[in-house]
Amino acid sequence: MALAAAYLTPPVFAEEGKWTPQQVLQLDAQWLKRQGLELPVSRLWNPQRGTGLLSAAVAVPGCSASFVSANGLILTNHHCLFSMVQEHSTPERDLITNGFLARTQSDELPSKTMRVTVPRRFTDVTRDIESSVPANADDAGRTKAIEAKEKSLIAACEKTPGSRCSVAAFDGGLSYALVETFELTDIRLVYAPPRAIGEFGGEPDNFRWPRHTGDFAIARAYKDGKPYPPEFFFPLSVSGVKPGDFVMVLGYAGRTFRSMTAGEMDNERRRFELVQKVYGEWIHSIEEVTKGSADGSIAVAAGLKSLNNTHTNAEGQLAGLARGRLIEKQKTHDDAVVAWATTRPQFAKSLAAKKELDRLAQEREQTLERDYVFGLAAAGTVALRDAIQLTRLAAEREKPDAERAPGYQQRDLARLRAALERDQKSFYRPADELLLWSWLTRAGQQGIAAAKSMGKNMDLAHLYESTRVMDLPERLKMFEESVAQLKARGDPLLNFAFIYEPERKAWQATVDNRDGAIARLRPEWRKAVLAYAGKPVAPDANGTLRVSFAHVKGYSPRDGVFYSPQTTLAGMIEKNTGEEPFAVPAFILDAAKRTDAQRIPIDFLADADTTGGNSGSPVVNGRGEIVGINFDRPWENVANDFGYNPDVARNISVDIRFLHWILEDIQHADDLLKELGLKRPARSAEKH
Repeated sequence: MALAAAYLTPPVFAEEGKWTPQQVLQLDAQWLKRQGLELPVSRLWNPQRGTGLLSAAVAVPGCSASFVSANGLILTNHHCLFSMVQEHSTPERDLITNGFLARTQSDELPSKTMRVTVPRRFTDVTRDIESSVPANADDAGRTKAIEAKEKSLIAACEKTPGSRCSVAAFDGGLSYALVETFELTDIRLVYAPPRAIGEFGGEPDNFRWPRHTGDFAIARAYKDGKPYPPEFFFPLSVSGVKPGDFVMVLGYAGRTFRSMTAGEMDNERRRFELVQKVYGEWIHSIEEVTKGSADGSIAVAAGLKSLNNTHTNAEGQLAGLARGRLIEKQKTHDDAVVAWATTRPQFAKSLAAKKELDRLAQEREQTLERDYVFGLAAAGTVALRDAIQLTRLAAEREKPDAERAPGYQQRDLARLRAALERDQKSFYRPADELLLWSWLTRAGQQGIAAAKSMGKNMDLAHLYESTRVMDLPERLKMFEESVAQLKARGDPLLNFAFIYEPERKAWQATVDNRDGAIARLRPEWRKAVLAYAGKPVAPDANGTLRVSFAHVKGYSPRDGVFYSPQTTLAGMIEKNTGEEPFAVPAFILDAAKRTDAQRIPIDFLADADTTGGNSGSPVVNGRGEIVGINFDRPWENVANDFGYNPDVARNISVDIRFLHWILEDIQHADDLLKELGLKRPARSAEKH
């Protein structure tokens, strides 16, 4: 009860924190009104009905999005729908470079793997999870018991037609929630700007301010072949924002590390060092091998974009950790909690938990690189990932459905098959060979026997020529085959996956043991941390729906410098070099001549508490109107995942008025504008 109160008591300063829908209902309504919220809090979420305006904030793979029309239009970032753009691009029809606009619904482009999940209900299942663990269970047994109970809860939840459910752990197991959503699987691309707008500035501007990026795109959700009519959708603002305005960021924040101890944070720092090193090498290899190949460049585009973003993020995390001395500050905080708890006998278990967490962090430090390499097997090479998934699927199918590993149950097969089919569009053999060679080399260095064995006679050209894994019709046959049938094929890549599997399973067992220990220890330690804080502490991000309250605000990145919170078309034109990634399209330059470029807003800053996964989040004003779409954080705030600093805690959003200008003055997308509620009487460009 004390822990629940800590999570539900209204915060005094809510700018820090990614608050759950349940917590939002507990906030002081008068405080929110003073901040700028004009809607009743009850309009945001009704827990009895499992709906409210927050249900218009939806999730797409890896990102957030929002419904913006009664006919299922979805607004998110260009980079969140980039895989759909790449899926339909060819050298002859290069949608990546030229963009895409569906003039009619029949022109909209479907996706094999895009999904949208609409929130329905959040149910506290902490007691259900905790009571499922036998009293004498070891840590591995704890993990298995929790996993079994989660699968049972999910199965019961998904008896409701169309439901897609999950169990979310908060702060390592301090509490658990059953998350019920409604899943839409027919998603079609409506509009994506040319790459020169959607990612203007590229990697040099990524995680930087000032930004001049039109990172927006539009899709439509369908159900039973017809546009899906959401119960709630956000209207788009025509007046935009100005400095000091109140805004809310609504979305699916991915992962933060603030509940970790200093030792655990240091391990995350070392992991980011590995990401920076490995992904840097991979990016260079891919760029070199695809030079001069239009087919290759399109095939790797989505994967390369993701690698670049993750690599730059890792650099920002490392720079921020060092600049802010965040791990050292966490160590000081940990020590203060320990000193405080030492004088209070009721927290003896918390102190013991802290010691064991420190021991586990030291143990993990010794295996961190090996752990990273095991996880990397599914990150780069398409061929290896598909081979591992096919062999694992065949083995899991031999078990009762409730005993299968998550991701391989009956509920997952449609998604898995679609992903295996979609992979063909992202496969470019020369790049894949380089990434497989890189992984095998690293795996061999970490003592992974299967990789060392292959490394002795590494003839990847022969391997890729001999395997049928990357032959789509054959791969789809493999999807239905048993272990015996796959082994009978004698396919060299499948054979490697079978040889590798026992080592992967042994590694997974150590991970399960460690996860079970953390699920036992972290809640106990957090009891002392929350009691010491004496105020609400929002749980770490875990991919569930969160709300962050903020105001449009600039910041000072260093002494003597202040960044204003808004940018305009004039700034984009100033950056124009005529060469990527700072090549402003000619049609933008022409249109800018017909208007006052300083009056066309592009991006803005606010002090919302965001992280990865918040990309595409609707940024709404106090009336519930979308004023922007969140897409980034500035460089000084990347390490915000480890600790909140109000001086530099800023998020970057594209101003909805820039999308409006593009659709109206550039695309002349009258039907789309009308559906978005933005169609205005004709007027001169000079007055726009």
